[in-house]
Amino acid sequence: MRSLSDQDDLIREPPLLEVVIEIPMGSFLKRGSTGDLDFLSPVPCPFNYGSVEDYVGLEGDLLDAVVLGPRLRRGSRVSIQAYGAIGLTDRGMYDDKLICAHQPIRPWQRSLILLFFRFYARCKGLLNFFRGRSGRNACEGWCDASDAIARARPRSGMEWKGPVVPF
Repeated sequence: MRSLSDQDDLIREPPLLEVVIEIPMGSFLKRGSTGDLDFLSPVPCPFNYGSVEDYVGLEGDLLDAVVLGPRLRRGSRVSIQAYGAIGLTDRGMYDDKLICAHQPIRPWQRSLILLFFRFYARCKGLLNFFRGRSGRNACEGWCDASDAIARARPRSGMEWKGPVVPF
């Protein structure tokens, strides 16, 4: 039999966050959280991509977030729930990507998001090879959004000027 606290976990609301859009869905330009152009992609981004300014991820950059739904303009701010996260290793550094939406994510959407990030990790590994940047690149799979947020550092009171490593 489940305890009351177990039942609370089952009905817990997904975290509500403010995400700033850096890369609109359909864009070929991959920009970082500071606005600098990282690379020109051969394929368009399949969703809106941005960051949560309140948290710094494990690799020293703002916590990344994917926003599902219609295309949003670069610089848009959206208050949205995080229903999960993807773990990604880039050059040996682990990085969470929150997966946000206005409604729960369906199993087929989750499968497509995982497929994209597996492809992205391989492409990023190839780009890193040509840039002379070593380290493992891989999609580590799906995880809980609350766990991803718990791994990040709250930015309150922390001065952040950009990532400490170039992307």
